[in-house]
Amino acid sequence: MINLKGYHDPIFYLLLLFMVVILIFVADTLSISYKESLTFFNEVGLLNTLSNFSTSVFGQNNIALRLPFILFYTLSSIIMYSITKDYFKTETDRLISTLLFMVLPGVVSASLLVHNTIIVIFCILIYLYYYKIYQTHNYFLLFLFLFIDNSFAIFYLALFFYSLRKKENTLIIVSLLLFGLSMQIYGFDSSGKPRGHFLDTFTIYASIFSPMIFLYYIYVMYRIGLKGTKTIYWYISVTALVFSLLFSFRQRIQIEDFAPYVVVTLPIIIKYFLHNLRVRLPQFRHRHYNWAYLSLFLLFISVVIILFNKPLYLFIKKPQSHFAYKYHFAYEISEKLKEKNINYVTTNYKLENRLNFYGIKSGEKYLVTLNEANPYFLKIPIEILDKKVLNVYVLKLSSY
Repeated sequence: MINLKGYHDPIFYLLLLFMVVILIFVADTLSISYKESLTFFNEVGLLNTLSNFSTSVFGQNNIALRLPFILFYTLSSIIMYSITKDYFKTETDRLISTLLFMVLPGVVSASLLVHNTIIVIFCILIYLYYYKIYQTHNYFLLFLFLFIDNSFAIFYLALFFYSLRKKENTLIIVSLLLFGLSMQIYGFDSSGKPRGHFLDTFTIYASIFSPMIFLYYIYVMYRIGLKGTKTIYWYISVTALVFSLLFSFRQRIQIEDFAPYVVVTLPIIIKYFLHNLRVRLPQFRHRHYNWAYLSLFLLFISVVIILFNKPLYLFIKKPQSHFAYKYHFAYEISEKLKEKNINYVTTNYKLENRLNFYGIKSGEKYLVTLNEANPYFLKIPIEILDKKVLNVYVLKLSSY
């Protein structure tokens, strides 16, 4: 066995650097989505401020748009590594746990999108790190979280249940008050006809963790609930999971409001698994090893598909059916148009907003459409690995 004593920190930082380089490379291949363009141009708030500041410094491009969220990913990974110090039996266990957190599909995808999810993960980890170091709650952070995202209502609710168990009267009052304020500020969407989305929610969770790890996560949380030590981590995770599944019986939930509180408790799962593995004699560990190998294989496949999904277009007939279609092709279309000296176009409002980010402005001389049009002024093919994926049709509306 390789002796890693004294090398865990360098290995962690080297692997983190490797992940950051990959994320930057992938970020360059992702076009701005319509929803992200609304955030960038129209919304007022933290996401708008971060993305606009980054693009003002590094230029209006794909990497600069997503760089702040890759930075939050980096900081979250470092804090997770710090939190788990002295938590595991060995430093190797700690390294494994942090690396698994770094490559969770939900965490990786959150680091590439203009969304609050990775910021929420960072905030939770900061709070838990403070709690670990000082063994007290930071009420200033709790109040600050109120203005960052509506999903912190779940966090306040989890702290309320935890404080009831621990009989911490101050935390009971503060968490309940902040939960009420969060509901007052952001509200709770209960509109629409009641419809069951339990299986959809369950499937999304499985994709966030990878299927085998999520199933084991449920098992571990259940076992701890029956006869284990219920820490603050357990309350945060179980509160988010239970309420998300309960709400999904009635309506489609915003999974990003709940997922951050579930993924941050990954070290509990890893520690539980390693403990169960080591209490068995070597000849009785085969089932656990097989489970681990299968879980890691599925995790690897999930992460690769998330990071390098464009080749999937080679195997599907309709590009719109690709799960990441809304993050593709706007940049490629803008570059093709610029090559033809077309800088002002009319198109559907979603594509127009996206092209605006790349410098293609609204104008009445040309019409751009992805629907087949004839006669057309230009037909621009968009290719992936030398295979034509879609055609962009340009119609001339005016000679001026």
